Amino acid sequence: MDNWNRSTKVTYRRWSNPEPGDEGDFVGHTDEDQATDNEICTIASAIVDSRSRESANSSGNYKAAETFTVDNALEAFGFGVFQWKISLLTGLAWIGDAMEMMILSILGPQMHCEWSLPGYQVALITSVVFIGMGFSSVAWGNVADKYGRRVGLTVCMCWTLYYGLLSAFSPVYSWLLVLRGLVGFGIGGAPQSVTLYSEFLPVKARGICIMLIAAFWAIGAVFEVLLALWVMPTLGWRWLLGLSAIPIGIFVSFCYWLPESPRFDVLSGRRDKAMATLTRIARDNGKEMPRGTLIEYKQSERGQFKDLFSHQYWKTTLLLWFIWFANAFCYYGIVLLTTELFQAGDSCGTTQGAKNEPRCRLECKYLTSADYKDLLWTTLAEFPGLLISLFAVDYLGRKKSMAICFFMFSLCILPLFACTGRIALTIFIFISRAFISGGYQVVFVYTPEVFPTEIRALGMGTSSAVARIGALITPFVAQVMLRTSMYLTLLVYCGCSLLAAIASLILPIETLGRGLQESEHYQEALGQTTNVTSQSNGTTQSMDQ
Repeated sequence: MDNWNRSTKVTYRRWSNPEPGDEGDFVGHTDEDQATDNEICTIASAIVDSRSRESANSSGNYKAAETFTVDNALEAFGFGVFQWKISLLTGLAWIGDAMEMMILSILGPQMHCEWSLPGYQVALITSVVFIGMGFSSVAWGNVADKYGRRVGLTVCMCWTLYYGLLSAFSPVYSWLLVLRGLVGFGIGGAPQSVTLYSEFLPVKARGICIMLIAAFWAIGAVFEVLLALWVMPTLGWRWLLGLSAIPIGIFVSFCYWLPESPRFDVLSGRRDKAMATLTRIARDNGKEMPRGTLIEYKQSERGQFKDLFSHQYWKTTLLLWFIWFANAFCYYGIVLLTTELFQAGDSCGTTQGAKNEPRCRLECKYLTSADYKDLLWTTLAEFPGLLISLFAVDYLGRKKSMAICFFMFSLCILPLFACTGRIALTIFIFISRAFISGGYQVVFVYTPEVFPTEIRALGMGTSSAVARIGALITPFVAQVMLRTSMYLTLLVYCGCSLLAAIASLILPIETLGRGLQESEHYQEALGQTTNVTSQSNGTTQSMDQ
């Protein structure tokens, strides 16, 4: 009869931070306490599958049930054919996002000349896109947390494709503003591709793989410049807007293949769908499914804004928001500064011209082939930035990598205060863009790792929304303030970057080697049953003695 009083044990391996001296149980702790080590967790099978207990009780012979988690399955499958497929598909969404963003630095000078727009209206063409992204990022995150990552990503990409094509037919300035704003509303959901992608990756490969998916952004940015170099001198900006929607169109054509995240299905109580997805991954990767029953934990309340400010996450949330703001502010700032400084000549001429030479506010200058080629060179800086981050993210950790990128960006901006020629200007912009783009990619790795599945998409969405505020402000600094004072403009970017470096270092959690967390309540359940089973083990040992 004693067997009925003992907790049946289920043992599984949970991967987390391998640093020595850290504790595995982070339940109920603050951000500072949530570092874990590689451990074996034992939980009571009553939480895993109550139906197994009922069946055993009715038969009078209760046996331990084998179970596994989504993490166990993904670790067993490793990185294989399935992950390569989903890398390419989500990468298409990332290419489309990058192309829509790079258009902004090319479209502004063209509209300034073709439609005789003053500087503030040129800046509005850029800012309205970020206004749309700012409003939609939280909404898309909420959709992805409540209805699924696949649903959120597919709908936002269809939206972007539709309004991206329509904007190519804009008859007047007001229509262009409205349609580009609606394009921005759709692009606000693009970061959910990273959320979806990260939830299919094994722990050890996650950092490098998310960095590699960022290579699609760099490819999209370079491809947009090459497309502009070919299209703009002959066909014009309308063809550029239309052709730039091609990658998103390809994504929409193949999105039927895209599976839902098994982590989301488990939290939604859809264990059968999660099992079907995991079986599909195992088949594509040539691996066997783990034996036993998939652990299910249904949680109806997901994606609630207040959870971002719970005792565990409020400090992380606020610091991350500022880091995202600074990343977007500095990244899009250097992108816009590139064309502005190239058009102005050397940096001394920019300052002196703004102060001493009388200039018509509608004076315009089209981008030349030389401008496009220099823009291409600076855009290629995305790739060295990616390589820097690839090396640093899994060796120095996420926090230090972000801090180094911000600090080096500030350092490379400083020479622009001096009088520099075009070659030197191109070199310093190249290096600074390499570091800020690298930092941007690291924060895309860190954010989905630090938030649990129940609010992961919302965390990405709100962070992205705050980033759009920085991107919204930066055109008025890089395109308007620059005409008044180049030194003040550069000082603003340097100061913001240095503050972001400090914020990166004081983040409470380092996620290097840390498994994706599912749910705060789920972890509490695991923690409680771990304690019960430990007590049961102690009782068993004392009885054996």
